[in-house]
Amino acid sequence: MAETLTLTLDTGDVTIRLRPDLAPQHVERITELASEGFYDGVVFHRVIDGFMAQGGDGGHGDGTGGSDKPDLPQEFSKEPHKRGVCSMARTMDPNSANSQFFICLDDARFLDGQYTVWGEVTDGMEHVDALPKGEPPRNPGKIVKASVA
Repeated sequence: MAETLTLTLDTGDVTIRLRPDLAPQHVERITELASEGFYDGVVFHRVIDGFMAQGGDGGHGDGTGGSDKPDLPQEFSKEPHKRGVCSMARTMDPNSANSQFFICLDDARFLDGQYTVWGEVTDGMEHVDALPKGEPPRNPGKIVKASVA
């Protein structure tokens, strides 16, 4: 299984350390989708200053999409949602994570134990900070290429 995920954003490269110790099924899904090119060209459709940047909707650009793979059961942990943490987006159903994820721009401890943490940015957080803000942003930032190593 891959140890890191690199997101080449239009703002620069971001390296994410994957955490299969916390969420093996979610890391496997992220790795699989990245390897298939699913995230390439996908925008960050929801970027809230001081909170998080969300993307991964499969090219819909409005947060409504996901992959054609089945939703995943939650893998909640005690890992804190702090700046740089990568976690899965979901509906009100805790077992509805699919392809969408978010990167915390600041501490968001109120999410602890309610969303599945699957990684943490180790390099390039300034490029996540530089994503255009909005819900959706007028000119959203995008993932040019997602690759696993």
